[in-house]
This record gives sequence, C-alpha cells and structure tokens, in this order.
Amino acid sequence: MAKTDILLETGTNELEILEFYIDIPASDAGPAERCHFGVNVAKVMQVIESPNLEHPESAEHPCFMGTIPLRNHILPVLDLAVWLGLERNNQKYDIVIVTEFSQTVSGFQVSGVTEIHRVGWQQVLSPDKFMSSFKDSCIIGIVEREDRFIQLLDLESILADLDPTLGGNLSEPSAVASEAYTALVCDDSPTIRAMLEKILTSANFRHTIVQNGEEALNTLIKIKEMAQQEKRPVKDYVEIVISDIEMPRMDGFSLTKWIRKDEDFKDTPVILYSSIITKELKHKGESVGANEQVSKPDLHLLPAKAIKLIEGARP
Repeated sequence: MAKTDILLETGTNELEILEFYIDIPASDAGPAERCHFGVNVAKVMQVIESPNLEHPESAEHPCFMGTIPLRNHILPVLDLAVWLGLERNNQKYDIVIVTEFSQTVSGFQVSGVTEIHRVGWQQVLSPDKFMSSFKDSCIIGIVEREDRFIQLLDLESILADLDPTLGGNLSEPSAVASEAYTALVCDDSPTIRAMLEKILTSANFRHTIVQNGEEALNTLIKIKEMAQQEKRPVKDYVEIVISDIEMPRMDGFSLTKWIRKDEDFKDTPVILYSSIITKELKHKGESVGANEQVSKPDLHLLPAKAIKLIEGARP
C-alpha cells in the first residue's frame, strides 16, 4: 500500500487513517464483536497477509509472534489483540500491518483492514475515561463513522512498553538552562508527556503540559489576556512552544500557523516533533514557521534546542 499525504495542505488540520479491526468470538460474557481501530497512514509501510506465526514459548511477552523478513528488514510481529487484552477469533488468514516510525519497523497482527478515511483533526475526539481502560491508556482518539467508533492507537506507547529503550535516551538532558525558562508542551500520548515532563524538569524548565493543539491554543489565548491585563509581554509567561504534530482537535501545524499569525506570539519559538520527520513533513513545518523539527527518538535533544532558541530570541 502506497503512502499518501498526511495533510491536504499544511495547516488545514486533516489526516488520513487506516481503519482495521479485531474480531472477538462469542463467549459467556457476550456475543461476537468486531472492534475497530485506526492508525495514521503516514506510519504504515504496507499491509501483508500473516504467515501463520505462532507465539514462541521462549518469548518474554505473550504478544510476540516471532520475526519475518520484509524488504531489507527483519521485523518483529506483535499480536495486537493479546497486547490489548482481547481474545481474537482464530481464522485462516490474518493481516499484518507493517509500520515504520521512531526509527523502528514493526508488524502488528490484526483480523483485517477496511479502508482509509480522510478526516479533520477536529473530528478526532479525545477518548472518554472508559476508553482508557485499555492498557496504559493507549487509545489517543476516537473517530465516529456511521455505525461504529474507530479507536486511534498510540503505537509508540505499545512499543515503548515492550522495549523501554525505544523511548530514547532521556536519562540525562542534553543541556540545563542557567535560569528557569518557561515552556508550553503539547502531546496527546501519556507516555510521551511523561517523558517530556521528566527531561524538561531535569533541564530546569518550568512547563505547562496539555493534551492537544486546541488545549494549547486556549492556553495561549488565556496567557494573552493575562499579559494584557498585567501590561506585560507574553514571553514573561511562555518562552517556547514544544508540540507534537499529530494530535486530536488541532494538529501541531495548525497550532504553529496560528502562533505565527498572532501579533503577540508571532516571534515565540516553536519546536515540532513527530515519530518520523520526512522531507515532506519538514517542508510543511517550515512553511508554517516552525523553528526546529525533531523525531521522537531524538527528544532528548529538546532542552539544548529549546535553550538555544530562547536565548537567540532575546535582544
């Protein structure tokens, strides 16, 4: 399956998701059920038929199904149903969704795929509390489609749970600020938010952390009102914005676009990051005015980049 554009136009707040499903058999607890999930198309290399893998007895995690060769990769295949705590129907032909992000190629075994949907980020709802019952709150958004809800998965948190080293080297910050700088941080993943809170605190940053671009925008508007009331510049309240690109309600591109158009915040440094920064994504980030763009495996570099931007913006 060929990759398609994540956004129709930079800052238009749209993405494409691949919908797939896991079939759950009938049991004493209830009838058979089909659970619908989604993943950003930009993270999908291709969809292949499962080679009938079986869980190796020596595997450390029950969801690990072994490895398969694909192109120039030997990729691990994970049974997504097992990781989610679901019992999947046994069938002759399962599907493996091959993904690439955070410098890692992996396969996720599911029951099948349906179609690709193009949706606006404002249509991606934050998951309700009952949706967070899955392990580690790996559902980061909900999309409603006709008679079903598509649950968007935080695949990064799944891989980080299986291999914590994939989260990057966040044990030591890349730099420590000589004074306490103030950052507004924006990410929909609980796993990444926890990582960023740890590394920024170690780097002597005061920070406000929100879950999506819309929350970040509302926070900036409140800061702007406060600054006007107290007759102070907005940089006294926030000196840099650090944001994920892909988020429910409003993405990082649209947030940056708003910042650059606002008279008070237009000079505020912005760092965007994503699982993988392609040439296309980098171009889009530059077109909306992002100062820096970082891939998630390099998040440990954020303090040094943020300090350089903040100090460079000072007179």
